Amino acid sequence: MTVVRSRMGSRVEAVDLQRQAQDQTSPHRGFFDDTQREYLLVHGQAEKVLYDLPVNSVDCCVTSPPYWSKRRYESSSGLGNEATWQEYVSSLVSIFKGVRHVLKPGGSLWINIGDTYLNKNLCGIPWRVAFGLQDDGWILRNSIVWDKIKGNPCNSKDKLRNVHEHVFHFVQQNKYFYDVDAIRNAPKKPRYRNGRIVSPTGVSGSKYEQQISQSKSLSSEEKSAALAALRETLRKLERGEIQDFRMVIRGQQRSTHSDSTEFSGRAGELRARGYCILPYHKNGTKPGDVWHIIPEDQWRKDSHYAPFPIELCETPIKATCPENGILLDPFVGTGSSLVAALNLGRRGIGIDTSKEYLTEAGHRLHRTSSSIGSQDKLF
Repeated sequence: MTVVRSRMGSRVEAVDLQRQAQDQTSPHRGFFDDTQREYLLVHGQAEKVLYDLPVNSVDCCVTSPPYWSKRRYESSSGLGNEATWQEYVSSLVSIFKGVRHVLKPGGSLWINIGDTYLNKNLCGIPWRVAFGLQDDGWILRNSIVWDKIKGNPCNSKDKLRNVHEHVFHFVQQNKYFYDVDAIRNAPKKPRYRNGRIVSPTGVSGSKYEQQISQSKSLSSEEKSAALAALRETLRKLERGEIQDFRMVIRGQQRSTHSDSTEFSGRAGELRARGYCILPYHKNGTKPGDVWHIIPEDQWRKDSHYAPFPIELCETPIKATCPENGILLDPFVGTGSSLVAALNLGRRGIGIDTSKEYLTEAGHRLHRTSSSIGSQDKLF
């Protein structure tokens, strides 16, 4: 570990040596030293166990903490049962300080959290937690809407049915591990119609050609340049160098973000050349921030009231936990996040206050494990 020198260099060295000593005496040090051990389940309070783990030791955290004033979980933790939402947010901010302690600087934190009604008033809990974490120094990169598709029945006659929850992606610094190619949607192939190549979304270029030729906003030179760029883009589509494209022509389509060059580089391109090409990556598009995933039903027969689906964990793990990396879930419940991690070739650490949940998680992980005998015993 590198020691940063300063006027208080001796103090920094002392803190650094203290952390090194703590890492060496960690009761769970063996898991980190033995890469053949696929998972570790730890019984205890997350805010205490996290500080028993070595600093900067995990690559990614994917978790769903107990929701506030929603359910009674089988555990000794009071989390979720606080008297006010302010206390709940404060508790989570404190616990995620411990996550920051073990998370590598380039690591990510993903949190799935639902909302609560109190006296008919929707409390806005997910965003209150998000703002609390931002105030504590976390950087919010995405707010994902998890569309549960079917949801649960609702007997209320004076509001809409709730069928979504939030998933937040946080990081600690501006540069962090992110493998965008691992999560791209599979590209679709173009086709031919009347001798012309047509993109997967139906773009043949004929409409653009007509708009360019008939434009009163483009000069003759700009028209020639725009037609040449369009033809070259269609050749790239045919060669498989791009998956799809859009074209914006001055006076025909609105700028995608703003007409002001202060806020949009494309606005400047339109002003200077009269057109711009928007290509789609050849390996496919990035996922959007609305995920359509049916809640997990398979494990409803166990004692956990709110297991989240394995599928919900897959994109975060693929994108922000490197191959053979370590995933952390400080509220692991019956182990969905760790099952997803093992399925994707990662290792996992799960913490929970409920021995019953951990036992069920252990059974699931044992069945999932690709190398029986390498896993840790509970607690």
